[in-house]
Amino acid sequence: MNLGFIVWDVNPYIFVFPEKFPLLGGHPVAWYGLLWAMVFIIGYYLIKAIFKKEGLGEEWADKILMYMLVFTIVGARLGHCLFYEPAYYFANPIKFLAVWEGGLASHGGAIGILIGMYIYSKKLGKPFLWVLDRLVICVAIGGALIRIGNLMNSEIYGDATTLPWGFKFVREWAPGTPIDAIPACHPTQIYEALFCIITFVILLRLFFKKDTVNKYPGFFFSFFLLMIFGSRIIIEFIKQPQVEFENSMTLDMGQWLSIPFFIAGIVIMVLALKGKFKVAEVKRKVKR
Repeated sequence: MNLGFIVWDVNPYIFVFPEKFPLLGGHPVAWYGLLWAMVFIIGYYLIKAIFKKEGLGEEWADKILMYMLVFTIVGARLGHCLFYEPAYYFANPIKFLAVWEGGLASHGGAIGILIGMYIYSKKLGKPFLWVLDRLVICVAIGGALIRIGNLMNSEIYGDATTLPWGFKFVREWAPGTPIDAIPACHPTQIYEALFCIITFVILLRLFFKKDTVNKYPGFFFSFFLLMIFGSRIIIEFIKQPQVEFENSMTLDMGQWLSIPFFIAGIVIMVLALKGKFKVAEVKRKVKR
């Protein structure tokens, strides 16, 4: 570490399976993959605690985990393919399935979660917003873990900066490049992770210490949208383009995709604070 910058030269792989291991031999285990797995593990135990406080059985936490796992990954993958590189993927449709090659978009994951949770809410017998108000607590900390995964991959960083916490992403340059020749850049992964953590702490405290979630249905979800997508819109101004076509855009793809979520957050928060959303539950159909 230097007073003027931070040298970031972390190996994105934790270890590589020895060749003697059947099927897994020679395959690396990445920090990014481990952190994605932690998203679902931590999210599962969090939602279990949340549902327990609400008087719901553990089986509903098991079910929401499966919905989240499928819809988040499918949505994030399709989001990357369709929002950022549609021409390439439609020319090579088999590549839609190549998740191991990288390419997961948070906005696609958000859309996938909304679709999955709508279906889940019908099965649970609770209003859609009831589920979202509680789920976003888990999603907030999950977003922080994913951004730390981006940091471990030395990807999705910002423009050059002279600030003392600028990161020199050594692995993005040719091996042997002198440190002095590598510009220090904004660690935008950390900026976004911090907003996620702040959102998580505020919502978690409000849920367990206050009755805000029941007093103002929709408030938690709207607060999440405003914090996460509002910060995304701002941080994108100092983030390097992810794909070539963004170089000619005043607002990049991440900002355009964030604006509808942010506007939705404003509308939902106003309605939530005015008490426009019903607290009443939807009765579940009991199979006989």
